[in-house]
Order: sequence, then structure tokens, then C-alpha cells
Amino acid sequence: MPSVPPAASAHPSPSGPLRLPVTSPVAEREVVELCRDLLRFESVNRGDGDGHERPAAEYVAGKLAEVGIEPTLLESAPGRTSVIARIEGRDPSRPPLLIHSHLDVVPADASQWRVGPFSGEEVDGCLWGRGAVDMKDMVAMTLAVVRDIVRSGRRPPRDLVVAFLADEEAGGVLGARWLVENHRDHFADCTEAIGEVGGFSYTVSDDLRLYLIETAEKGLAWMRLTATGRAGHGSMISDDNAVTALCEAVARLGRHEFPLVLTPTVRVFLGELGEALGVEFDLDDLQSTVSKLGPIARMIGATLRNTVNPTALRAGEKVNVIPGQASALVDGRYLPGQEEEFNRQLDEILGPDIHREWIVNDAAVETSFDGDLVAAMAAALRAEDPIAHPVPYMLSGGTDAKSFSRLGIRCFGFSPLLLPADLDFAGMFHGVDERVPVESLRFGVRVLDRFLQSC
Repeated sequence: MPSVPPAASAHPSPSGPLRLPVTSPVAEREVVELCRDLLRFESVNRGDGDGHERPAAEYVAGKLAEVGIEPTLLESAPGRTSVIARIEGRDPSRPPLLIHSHLDVVPADASQWRVGPFSGEEVDGCLWGRGAVDMKDMVAMTLAVVRDIVRSGRRPPRDLVVAFLADEEAGGVLGARWLVENHRDHFADCTEAIGEVGGFSYTVSDDLRLYLIETAEKGLAWMRLTATGRAGHGSMISDDNAVTALCEAVARLGRHEFPLVLTPTVRVFLGELGEALGVEFDLDDLQSTVSKLGPIARMIGATLRNTVNPTALRAGEKVNVIPGQASALVDGRYLPGQEEEFNRQLDEILGPDIHREWIVNDAAVETSFDGDLVAAMAAALRAEDPIAHPVPYMLSGGTDAKSFSRLGIRCFGFSPLLLPADLDFAGMFHGVDERVPVESLRFGVRVLDRFLQSC
């Protein structure tokens, strides 16, 4: 596992404001229109191959072609469509930068929402809709910036490869992973990438905002648990009931608290956070300390240990029939370097009578918070927000970075957003009333433009 250098070396300070072309007002207006349009596509991914990104992909391809960028549409299955394009840079000898985002979203129950989840309405200064932060906001920001770069005749320092992907919400099997396995030539010369859930703000005080840049994410361990027993009549006494055995195992798993493990990224983040807040973290009671972080507490708290959450139970069809088999779906996530230990822990908790099989098992990733790309992110943020202080953090979930890291690409989460201090940003992901502030989108476009002109 690569080590993370001390925080001081991770935050090079620019000598002054960046003197770079600033995104045109057209792009800042356009990002809102693009995001609104994208939110109206019901590109819902229900898992098990049930998804349809094609209409959204065709829209993105059309917006690229409109300014002379040639898109490539690739389908892993009917309707499961990804879009890839390359923007030529000034120095063809440099490896291209990959910018990836996904077009699919998780389902939404409209009856629970204040504003229709596929309306793209602007209410209270925000665009509302499923995918507003996960992650059609970044799709829109990327489109707005690259369109503006090409329209204005500017060329980035190096080639940019932009990828708008299918199936991320089901582990990327029909999206990024399929592309890496079948069309890796599109990414073969890329060495660095930016994607989702990073570069967003956490307000500490009136004169300090942390911007969390993702340098690590937990491994993905979606599994199916199965218990078998003796089928029979519901009126009979049963001492070999699959439903009972499964429920007991799932309850043990769901209530288990895995031990605390501090990874290099989390140690650096907590050190930076403690310095910003003027507190020293109690390693014996980190959970309660982290719980005071407000909107990001759940996201950060989940990076302190391996986690599992039972999400579905399936057994039987009739009330008077004892089924011979029962199954459960479980969402497991393990820390970098913890895969083997996590598997051992699972087997110990579940016991020998529960069969475990993977639905998706994808590695944890972690990189260091240093280098020219990190310096460019930091400088772009500070140029737009003078009180910005970029810090590395670990994402509790997973992204398509898992697939691209297989190619040796160094992946970061950098979808810059300046957020209201009271917005429950972590709660927006897969939550009810998902929304993104319009001004956050415009900020993101400005930062992303500065970053791409200097990276």
C-alpha cells in the first residue's frame, strides 16, 4: 500500500492567484441547462442487468458532436450505453487525463419526494432530481467545460479522455469494467483520472473551508447468503428451518461492530481535521468524535472500519409451506489492505452452515495525496475560494475508479462543489429529495476549467 506523505507536503501554496483563462459566462449558464436536461432522463439502474442509459448517452454524444468533439458510443448489452471522446491537448507526448462520470442512477419513489425525482425542477436555488449529486452534476460540469474549451479554441495542456459510463450503480460490470476488459485501448495511455465524490466543501468556520478530495475508497463486497433446511408443512414442528437459520445469521452480521482500523488516508484526514477544528482526536473514542462532524459524519464514520448491511431477504412463496432455502443480500465494504481479514471475519460471524457467494467483489483502492495533479486541484480550488484547504479522504462507497485502477491509472475523486454549510451532502446520495445548488454547479465549472487548463 502506498504511503501518504505528511499533510504539509500535500498542500503546495501557489505564489498568487492563477492567471488563467476563466470559463465564459456561457458555460456557467449552460451547466444548469445541461444538468436540468440530464435529470429528466430516467436512466434508472435496478441491478441484475436491468438498466437503460441509451437515451442519456445519445444526448451526451449529441452535445459533444455539436461543438466538433467526436463521440464513440459503446454498448455492453442492448441499451447499456457508454460514451467516450478525446479532446486533443497541446502536448501529445504527455499521458492523457481521464475524466469519468456515470449516466445511471438508482431508483426513486416519487411519492416520497417533495419535487418529482425526474423533473429537473429548480426550487429554492437547487436543481432537484435523482442523480443531482450522484452524478449527473459532474456529467453536466464536464460537458459544459469541454464544450467551452473547444468552442473558444483553447487547448488543454494534454489530451483529455472523457467517459460517460453505464452501470456504475451496479458495480460497473456493464460499464467501466466491461470497457476496461473489452475496449481498454481508449484508456491505455492514461495514467491519472478524476471522477466522483471529491472536491466538495466542508465549512469549518468563516475563514476556513476544507475540500475533501478522494484518494481512497473501500472495497466492494456485495454478497448473497443462503441457508438450506428441510421443506415441509407450515403446521408441523420444524427444527431445520432455513428461514430461521438465515435470519439468525443475518442478525449476527447486521449487529456486528467490526474493529477500528486507521488507514494512511484516514489518519491524514483526521490529523488535518483535528488541526482545523483545534481538537485532538481520541483514538479510543473516534466514533463519537466523528459523529460531531455534521453532514459528513456518516460518510467519514464508515471509513473507520469494515462494514456490512443486510439489504434484502428472500424465502418461500406460501404461508403454510416451510421453504427448503432462504437467501439474503448483503452490502459489504472493506478497507484498503483488509480484504483477507474481512473474509475471515465474515466466515466467523456467519458460521459453517451459511453459504456465501459474491455478486460483485471489487478491490479497495488508495493512492497518495501528492504530485502535480493534486497541486493543480488545490490551486484551482484556492483561486475560486480563498479560504479553501484541500485534504485527502476515503470514500465509504465505491466508484468506477476500481475498474480504471486495474489499468494502473491513479484515480482521484474530484467533482468540485462549494456547498452550503447546512446541506446534508452525504444524505443526498441515494436519498430522498436529492438536489444540487445551482451556484455549486457554477462554482464547479469555474474550478474544473482552471484545473483542466493547468493539469
